[in-house]
Amino acid sequence: MRRTMSAAIGAGVIVTALALTGCSSGTVASATGAIGANAADAGTAAHPTKLTFWGWAPNMDKVVDKYNATHKNIQVDYVKTDAGDPAVTKLLTAIKAGSGAPDLMQAEYQKIPTLVSANAVVDIKKDVAKSTTAKFSKGVLSSVTLGSNALYGIPQDSGPMMFYYRADVFKSLGLTAPTTWAEYAADAKTIHDANPNNYLGTFSSADAGEFAGLTQQAGASWWGSKGTAWSVAIDSKAATKVASYWGGLVQSGVIDNEPQYTPAWNKGLADGSQVGWVSAVWAPGVLAGNAPATSGKWAMAPLPQWTAGAKATGNWGGSAIAVTSQSKHVAAAVSFDTWLNTSKTAVSMLVNTSALYPADTVDSKSALASGNAFFSNQPDFYTTAAAISKTVKPFTYGPNVNVAYSAFNDQFGKAAQTKTQAAFLAALKKMQSITVADLKSSGFTVKN
Repeated sequence: MRRTMSAAIGAGVIVTALALTGCSSGTVASATGAIGANAADAGTAAHPTKLTFWGWAPNMDKVVDKYNATHKNIQVDYVKTDAGDPAVTKLLTAIKAGSGAPDLMQAEYQKIPTLVSANAVVDIKKDVAKSTTAKFSKGVLSSVTLGSNALYGIPQDSGPMMFYYRADVFKSLGLTAPTTWAEYAADAKTIHDANPNNYLGTFSSADAGEFAGLTQQAGASWWGSKGTAWSVAIDSKAATKVASYWGGLVQSGVIDNEPQYTPAWNKGLADGSQVGWVSAVWAPGVLAGNAPATSGKWAMAPLPQWTAGAKATGNWGGSAIAVTSQSKHVAAAVSFDTWLNTSKTAVSMLVNTSALYPADTVDSKSALASGNAFFSNQPDFYTTAAAISKTVKPFTYGPNVNVAYSAFNDQFGKAAQTKTQAAFLAALKKMQSITVADLKSSGFTVKN
C-alpha cells in the first residue's frame, strides 16, 4: 500500500493559493447550484461527454481505460500529475486563469480545505446518493465534509492506523500485542531492557500526518469550521495527552527518537532492532521493500487504546476525487467519480492494479479476501484491517495544513532531540500559536 502523505512545506503554498484566487475571507465555498444546471449532461455513444481527470495513483490509467470501455456516453481523459502541493498549486493556477482545470482532481484529504477555501472544488452532495456515502466510515467522510453539510469529493483510499510488531520477538519475551497505551509503554521498556539496541518504535518528528492521526484517535480535531469562521485546537486536551505520552517515552529512552524512512530506520526494520511500528494499512509495502527477509515474522493488531476495551483509530494517508469549479459537466463527473470509488469492478482494480486500500468498506471485501502476501502468517489481515477502518474517528483539516505540518517538523524536531516531556508540550503550544497567527494573517476569521 502506498504512503500518500506528502512532505510538509512552509506557508508559501497556502498564501500563494489564496493570492491566486483572490480569496481573503476564508469562506467555505458551495456550488451546489451549478450541479442542478448540469443534471442531464451525459452524452451519447456517438457524441460522449468528455471529462478530464488529474491524478497520480499507480496504474490509474488502466482503471480509467476500463471505465471508458464500458461507458460509451461518458469518456474520461486521465492525466497523471505530481501528488501533494505541486498538484494543488497547478490546479489553483488554472482556476485563477479561468481555464485549463480538469473536471476531476485527486486530492489528499488534508489538501481539500485549501481547495474549498479557494473555490477550486464544488459541493457535490446533491448529486451523490445516500447509498454511496453509506459505504464510507464517518471518520473518512469527515475529511470531505469539513464538519459541514456539504460533500467536497468521494473518498478513494484511506489509511486507517494500526500497530505492527515482530511476533517472533514478542513471543521470545512472553509478550502479546499491547491493547492499551499503558501496555505499549511497559512492553517498550521490557524490549529495550532485554536488548538496549532494540526499540518498540520511534517518535518521528518528520511525520506530522502520523502525529495528527494519533491525536485523532485520542479524540482531537485540529481545526473546526462554522460559517465563515475557523477554529484551531491543535493543543487540545486530547492532543496534549498524546504529546505528553510520547514525550515521556522519549525522555525515558525506551523508544527511539529518530525520524522514519531514513537509512538507519530502514536498516532497523531489516535487522530487527525496530521491533514495532505505529503505522497505517499501507505499511506492508514499506516493510516488504525495506525488510523482505522478515516476511511472515510481523503481525498486525489494532492501535493500543487510551481506555481498555475502546475501539478507535486515526487516519494517516488517503485521498478523495473532487469535482472542480471549472467543470461544465458536474453530474457526469459525479457519475464517473461514483463508479471509480464504489463499483465492485473499480474497487477491485484499486486493490489489485493500483495497490490502494479502498475507502469503500462494502465493495472492497471480496477484493481484499485473499489477504496480504507479506503477512502470510496472518490470513485475516484485511478482515482485521476492515474492522479497524470502521473505527476511524472524525477529524477536520484546515486551510493551512502545510503551515501546521511545517511547524510540527520544526518544533517537534527540536523537542525530539531535547528528549524532554516538557519540550514536547511546549512544541505543541508553539504549533497552535503559529497556525492561528498564519490563519489570521492570511485573512481568515478565527474564533477559538
